[in-house]
Order: sequence, then C-alpha cells, then structure tokens
Amino acid sequence: MFTFVFSLEWWSFELLILMSGLLPNPELQTSVLSICLTSVTLLFTIPSGLGAAGSTRVANELGAGNPEGARSAVRVVMSVAVTEAVVVSGTLLLSRSLLGRAYSSEEEVASAVAVMVPLVCITVVTDGLQGVLSGVARGCGWQHVGAYVNLGSFYLLGIPMAMLLGFVLKMGEKGLWMGVVCGSISQTTLLSAITFFTDWQKMADKARERSLSEKATESESRSLLE
Repeated sequence: MFTFVFSLEWWSFELLILMSGLLPNPELQTSVLSICLTSVTLLFTIPSGLGAAGSTRVANELGAGNPEGARSAVRVVMSVAVTEAVVVSGTLLLSRSLLGRAYSSEEEVASAVAVMVPLVCITVVTDGLQGVLSGVARGCGWQHVGAYVNLGSFYLLGIPMAMLLGFVLKMGEKGLWMGVVCGSISQTTLLSAITFFTDWQKMADKARERSLSEKATESESRSLLE
C-alpha cells in the first residue's frame, strides 16, 4: 500500500513531463520540467528518511501504549522537517542561477530553470512536510487515508489545475507546475489537519488491541500445529 500511495504523487509529476510535450517549444519545456523534477526527487530523499524514522517511532510508541510519546515524536520530527525545508529551499533559491547549469550547458535552459526555481522551492517545502506527515500516517496505520488524500489532491485538483493553467490560460511550463503545487499544498494541508486532530490515546488503545489480537491468533495457530 505504501508503494501505491508514494507512486500516486510521482506519477502526477511524470504526467507533467508528458503534457509539456504538447506545449510550444516542447524541447525546452520538457528539458526544464525534467530538470526541476529530478532536483525535487533528489531533495526528497531527506524528508523521506525523516518520514521513515517518524513512522517507526510513532508505531513503537503507540504499540507500547504511550500516546504522549507518539505525540512528542510527531512534534520533534515535524520541527526537524520544517527546519530542513527552510534551509534547503532557501539555499536553492539563492543558487537558482546555478541549478540549470548543473544539468545543461545551454543558456536558454539554465535561464528557464532559474525562473522555475521559486515554484520548485515551494514544492520542496510542501513535499518535505508531506513526506514526514505521510510517515506519521504509516506509523498510525493510515495507509488507506494517505491513498485517498493523494488521489484527491493530485488527480482531482492538481492535474486539472495544471491543464487549466498550462493550456487554457497559456501559462506554459509554469502553469503546469503550479497546478501540481496546488495539489501538493492540498495534500500537506489535509495530512496536517488529520494529524493535528488525532486522538493519540485512542490510537494507542487501538494499537494495543491489534497487538493482543495478533498474539492471540499466533498462539491459536501454534496450538493447532502442535
């Protein structure tokens, strides 16, 4: 389920690359969006690791019947994620004229990438936060919730907005990327709201019940085998 949830978002970005081929000057537009997507994918490895750590810690605390520990783990990992997002996006913004040159020697491509960097920075922030929030959701056993949020945010909002801004309003590659940014903001907002309003005591009780149920099932299986 985690792979499916993760893939839903990245498929929407890949869809942008395909749609950019329909824009005027598709060679330039495709190159620019490919560079932006590659950069975002590379930078996502940091919050992805934080999300994995947060998922494990939250799951362990809930399984131990410690809701306060789970809440504290969420606060700590979110604080680290916010700091990381601010530092990385700030560094990227300051070095925006260099990003395109790291991938291409063509001045036209480098200049077009520099124009896209502010939008890429927004994506880095929202993706960083949602990566950690998705980890918390996995730790709580909410994989299905993550799937619904991603599906709604990117395929009911993000992609239609990208098509509207990119093709109807003729904003080109910036419009396409802005559409998916809308989806990413929606995703982060929904996951934040779900996490904020979580009853951690109730989640800990459910985790304990699942653990006891699994142990009882395992004991029954062993007795049958004996």
